[in-house]
Amino acid sequence: MSLASEVLFAFGTNIVAESVLFADAVTTNLLGPTGDFRKRESTDKIANSGEPEGDLVLEVDGAIAANGGFLCHYNPPYSDIYMETAEIYRRKGYGSFLVQELKRISYESGKRPGARCNPNNFTSQKTLERAGFRHSGFLLAGNVRS
Repeated sequence: MSLASEVLFAFGTNIVAESVLFADAVTTNLLGPTGDFRKRESTDKIANSGEPEGDLVLEVDGAIAANGGFLCHYNPPYSDIYMETAEIYRRKGYGSFLVQELKRISYESGKRPGARCNPNNFTSQKTLERAGFRHSGFLLAGNVRS
């Protein structure tokens, strides 16, 4: 356990896991579903429910099935991969393929990919695992007594 976690548990209350953290563990070779993995264009219509719109998309039959990207503005040399799959394309391998490709591009840009997701979002956790990520910890929050 890290020193920060020990302090939090020793002096904290109302401790919760805000996110499950993932580290890259396996290079996958998932076959791409029928579609076009490409940079997002300004005219692309993206179904979005809260994630930032990604710079990269997976287009299937003229529709955006999934989109994502990675953030590099904090915690160098790591990148924080994010993605979203449109509801009608979920549970068909599109998200895992997109995450695999985002990992590849992250490495190509000199970054080490990581990811996080809500502890209750088991579908996203499985998507990240299929793309080669493994649980590496939790982002904890709580109230610390002074």
